[in-house]
Amino acid sequence: MQSLPFLLLCCVLAAAQSTFSPARPPSIPLAVKSPYLTTWLDAGSDGGDGGYLANGEWTSFWNSRIVGWAGMVRVDGTPYVWMGAPLPGAGIANANQTAFSYTSTKSVFTFDVGGLITLNATFLSPLYPNDLMRQSLIFSYLDVAVASADGASHDVQLYTDISAEWISGDSLNIAQWDYGTTGGGNAYHQVFRQTQQLFSEVFDQAEWGNWYWATSDADSLSYQSGSDADVRSQFQNNGTLANTQDTNYRAINDTYPVFGFANDLGSVSESASTLYTIGLCQEQAVQFDGANGVVSVPSLWTAYYSSDTDALDFFYGDYSNAVTTSEAFDSQVATDATAAGGQDLLTLTSLAARQAMAGSELAGDKTKSYFFMKEISSDGNAQTVDVMFPLHPFLLYANPELLKMILDPLFENQEAGQYPHTYSMHDLGSSFPNATGHTDGNDEYMPLEECGNMLIMTLAYAQRAADTAYLTEHYKILGQWTGYLVQEALFPANQISTDDFAGSLANQTNLALKGIIGIAAMGQIANLTGNTADASNYSSTAQSYITQWYDLANADGASPAHTTLNYGNTTSHGLLYNLYNDAELNLGLVKQEIYTQQANFYSTIMNEYGVPLDTRHTYTKGDWEMFAAAIAGSSDAKQQLISALASFVNTTPANLPFTDLYDTVSGNYPSDGPTFSDRPVIGGVFAPLLVKS
Repeated sequence: MQSLPFLLLCCVLAAAQSTFSPARPPSIPLAVKSPYLTTWLDAGSDGGDGGYLANGEWTSFWNSRIVGWAGMVRVDGTPYVWMGAPLPGAGIANANQTAFSYTSTKSVFTFDVGGLITLNATFLSPLYPNDLMRQSLIFSYLDVAVASADGASHDVQLYTDISAEWISGDSLNIAQWDYGTTGGGNAYHQVFRQTQQLFSEVFDQAEWGNWYWATSDADSLSYQSGSDADVRSQFQNNGTLANTQDTNYRAINDTYPVFGFANDLGSVSESASTLYTIGLCQEQAVQFDGANGVVSVPSLWTAYYSSDTDALDFFYGDYSNAVTTSEAFDSQVATDATAAGGQDLLTLTSLAARQAMAGSELAGDKTKSYFFMKEISSDGNAQTVDVMFPLHPFLLYANPELLKMILDPLFENQEAGQYPHTYSMHDLGSSFPNATGHTDGNDEYMPLEECGNMLIMTLAYAQRAADTAYLTEHYKILGQWTGYLVQEALFPANQISTDDFAGSLANQTNLALKGIIGIAAMGQIANLTGNTADASNYSSTAQSYITQWYDLANADGASPAHTTLNYGNTTSHGLLYNLYNDAELNLGLVKQEIYTQQANFYSTIMNEYGVPLDTRHTYTKGDWEMFAAAIAGSSDAKQQLISALASFVNTTPANLPFTDLYDTVSGNYPSDGPTFSDRPVIGGVFAPLLVKS
């Protein structure tokens, strides 16, 4: 796909005057439903377009690789572009974007088209945390509505297409396609890689499965596949398509095959709309080394639908329910986030929701379902424990059963003896979707971190779901991991924590706290499962350790008082975000004085865009800032942390999907750290919704 010349792009942006509500994100979620259906509009000035859908920029995968998605409209014979950059140099005017808004489930763009009609494009990726059947469908909606803007009737034709760039991360791969209609009366373009490579990725895009671009097979519909220039010019010149298929299957970048629909809306005096859906159907989701060795696990949707097109028909026909359900979810998040942290927290949670959920996908069958997660943009691992950990507040908020389903594969693998160490594994596979374990034990070495995370998340699930049977089922291995913490937590060896990019360090104050809280969590687990002697032992150990930790962790003579980054380093400090776990689990382990001193201290080291992660760098992590905000009580720090992150979201030049790692001074990606985007860890911004101040 080609972009508009720079000068024309500047003119487009100068003409457009759009509002953005509640913020102008670094990248705008369009179709965001799974690790492979994650399509965005980059907005930040580092490489984005300012948040304008029709501006000479293409929609993209989370890593900014183009996945062409075009939209045009003809009004009284004059064509306009409302999405993407089709037919550069053809002199087609762009529709003027006047407004953009987003909620937890949708992104809405409003256009003034030549002063003649108003066009609204609504991208809806519904979230169904309590409905596994619907959530299992990797589809998203685009609803395009037009209405007369001047009171007169106008002859309107609507055009959309997708390119073959959706099907592979390698543009030299051969694309194949088909056109058909379903039993439910829907027309579709099916596009796929001619030579499928099961369970493989190129530049993080899936190399297997069938993509569907569909709409209702109305009498006013025409279709066409072919080169981008041919298909789009056909609509530009005629307002309709040729109802023909290009049968020259070829490389994705060979005259860029596209798959278009044109809808003749006729004379529009009031309003008319057209609904589309984009989706991916993969019969097999992951490879998993479980209780019975390595097996292929089917996508969960296959347990409910016998074919791709049956799934497509259901999803398309379910739009009314999707709208109702999504509005209810949006409303609930709005109510809860506003109550917990005001409008700024709603700005964050509503941007994070789709991204948090779409980092994972459902697999298995009706008897046993799993929620497999990808560590997007960093290591690409499957089921990374310390990525699940910052995600888990969102899962607890949305539906605790999802947390159980994401923990289950880790328990199953390790309880089957497939991991050689006595501490918890770091991840379930180095390259998603291959959750094939680490029988050699050579996963990333993060033992204290992951033991603490597993204990904390398991108890958090059981508390929210009132599921003590789950604790009993896994009591043996939970005890094994606690044994490791008893030996190692108080004085952590030189090792990395979840913030591995910051480097290894011995005696990390925050890491030690996680381990001690993990031991205390096991005391609660033992008590809930009737193991009273163990409960007493673990609880007394945790109490002994926390008492010693107070002396080790605090910076001697510091004013204001605060904990250190590592023991004895009195000039250091860091976000003590693991304190959140004490409050989340209602353990009552850590004295209130620590909560109060940390909240007060954060206000004294606040930069424009937040509190640095620690004294080694000026960068921070937004998920951990929200853990800290959740337990800051009524202090100024709570709102300062929330507002600083919201300000970052609204003003950053960063142009990729909501990053968790950014610089608190520049408000951009860190110059001395990695560039993260679209990671499921952003679910951590839901932490303030779970803990009462």
